[in-house]
Amino acid sequence: MISGLNMLFLNVLRRSRDRTMPEEINRLLTDQLSDLLFTPSADGDENLLREGIAPSKIHLVGNVMIDTLVRLLPRAEKEFPPAVPSPYALITLHRPSNVDDLPWLEELLATLVELSAELAVVFPVHPRTRKALNTLAAGETSARLNLLDPLPYLEFLGLQRHAAVVITDSGGIQEEATFLGVPCLTVRENTERPITITHGTNQLIGRDLQKLRSAVTEILQQKTHSRCKGARVVPLWDGRAGERIARIIARDANGGSHP
Repeated sequence: MISGLNMLFLNVLRRSRDRTMPEEINRLLTDQLSDLLFTPSADGDENLLREGIAPSKIHLVGNVMIDTLVRLLPRAEKEFPPAVPSPYALITLHRPSNVDDLPWLEELLATLVELSAELAVVFPVHPRTRKALNTLAAGETSARLNLLDPLPYLEFLGLQRHAAVVITDSGGIQEEATFLGVPCLTVRENTERPITITHGTNQLIGRDLQKLRSAVTEILQQKTHSRCKGARVVPLWDGRAGERIARIIARDANGGSHP
């Protein structure tokens, strides 16, 4: 415990505004109980102020997950498998709203098979998703649709860095793709990372598979499809968020005031 603090809540002040998601309820409750709240981007500050959190508790510090990415990206580059065909789409899906709906998942898989005619598809399959896929009847397949076991972080990060496009329902991958400048298509109706949309790397696709096809085609038609045109650097996503957090905690421990 530091200077009577009940809790330090680090860097997850996000809102999807979808209260059917258990993590959304956890975010709301934890923020109300916390004494220090460290936000990854300005929209996090806005969420907290709207919910009545005292401004003195809120500190915009950047994204600690990007700290990890910055530190490990050189190692991830060494883990990049040389045999991966280019260009390729990198796929991740794990949310129950997607993978537990078997008819829709089957349609999505058929769409990925279609897309594999334009670019290779690399799909590390989450255990929940693998279980769902195993219940589907075997349908059309493609040699360019590569269903893999889950990958270690470094290997996955290397694949993400060089992907032509990432198709995902993961919040964290939306952020990583934003930092890397890689086009990201999010198979969800909402996102708790709106900064990834406003900075031009992420598009919400929802369950519109025609929109997914069109977005992939448009990305491939760009001359430099491996980078998002118009993408901007998110302020304070520089690999030093942890340092800023440590300075604030140290000042509090010493009875100092926060900036």
